[in-house]
Amino acid sequence: MSWFAALRLFHERRIAVPVGDDDLVLDVGSGDKPSWRADVLLDRFTGAEHGGQRSGRAEVRVSRPLFDADAADMPFADKAFAYAICSNVLEHVTDPVGVAAELSRVAEAGYIEVPEAASAKIVDFPSHLWWCRLEDEPEGPTLVFTAKTAPYHDPEIDAYIERAGVRRELDAVLNKRFEHRVVQYHWTGSVRLRVEGELDPDFAAAAMRAEGHHRTWETVAAQGVTQALTWRTRRRRGTPRIPWDAVVKPELRGRIGQGGQGGQGGYLERRLYRLDEAGTGS
Repeated sequence: MSWFAALRLFHERRIAVPVGDDDLVLDVGSGDKPSWRADVLLDRFTGAEHGGQRSGRAEVRVSRPLFDADAADMPFADKAFAYAICSNVLEHVTDPVGVAAELSRVAEAGYIEVPEAASAKIVDFPSHLWWCRLEDEPEGPTLVFTAKTAPYHDPEIDAYIERAGVRRELDAVLNKRFEHRVVQYHWTGSVRLRVEGELDPDFAAAAMRAEGHHRTWETVAAQGVTQALTWRTRRRRGTPRIPWDAVVKPELRGRIGQGGQGGQGGYLERRLYRLDEAGTGS
């Protein structure tokens, strides 16, 4: 892939968010690389102990209001967001159907990115739980997730790749046509997703403990390019003030806001929010 084609793909995947300046954007599973355009973040696994689920830093990045919550049970109101980004997350979750339903509930439109099955069967992360495809079905393009039964498609081939020490080289070759390594799914109204097969709980638990493939220098480089390409929009927008009551479920309104106070005048802060069963936060 030429540098121009690579930059164009990067712009399509990471920069081009089709929203206006006043629209609220949610990043689900934001991890250590939240979208530059996200106003609110959500991530269930925020600590360094879950670094295997990420490919950059071990900890999540708290650069905006961040909710520590289950993506299959989000604390947000219906259609609270104009757009939701869920990039390289669904292949890690045990209930992608539930997350898809929640994305459809809390946002009007959005973007999902997952690794494409054929490429992943050559080189994949052991923390991934699903083989992911985008299929044309009568009701429209549909994400189809097939449950994995082992970390790699073929254990014998994976053992050879490890023994020969060619994993990095294979990864580099596949990345030359990165547009074929991922499924890019743009949706409006609702997410169409179905699963095939069932996950083995023991396999899913092992995947959560898998070692990550950290690419810190690539993360830093991507952040630098993003900063350069988005500075005009970020400068124009400033830091939006988002009322707590405007984004959370009705039962959570008036409970937490600026300085820990909810109700009118309470705004989201750049901090981590954890909601307990009573609907209060810390």
